[in-house]
Amino acid sequence: QAQLVESGGGSVQAGGSLRLSCAASGITFSTYSMGWFRQGPLKEREGVAGISSDGHTTYADSVKGRFTISRDNARPALYLQMNDLKPEDAATYYCAAYPGPVSQPLESWEYNYWGQGTQVTVSS
Repeated sequence: QAQLVESGGGSVQAGGSLRLSCAASGITFSTYSMGWFRQGPLKEREGVAGISSDGHTTYADSVKGRFTISRDNARPALYLQMNDLKPEDAATYYCAAYPGPVSQPLESWEYNYWGQGTQVTVSS
C-alpha cells in the first residue's frame, strides 16, 4: 500500500529556510511523478513544484528562484528546499505521487496518492 509521509515543517521568520521531506513506501518510487502542494487557511490547494521520474522540474511562479524540488530514488524520498520564505508561503504542505508521466505537474487532479501534510508557519 502506498504511503507518503511528510516532515520538516516548522516555524521560521521571513527570509528563513526550511527543507521538507517526503518519505515514500509501497510504490516503485523511481517511476512516479511527484509533486509538492500547499494549502493555506481559507485557500484552495495549489501546486508548488513537480518533478518527473527523469528529474524534469516545474515550479509555480510564486516560488521560482526560492524553492527547489528534488528526489532521491535510492531512499526513496522527495524534498523541497525552501529559501527566502515569505509570510504568504505559510501553509500545510503535501507531497503527492502518480505512477507515470503527468501533463500538468501543478494540478492536484493529476495525482492519486497524497501524504498527510506538514505545517509551515512564517512570521514577519
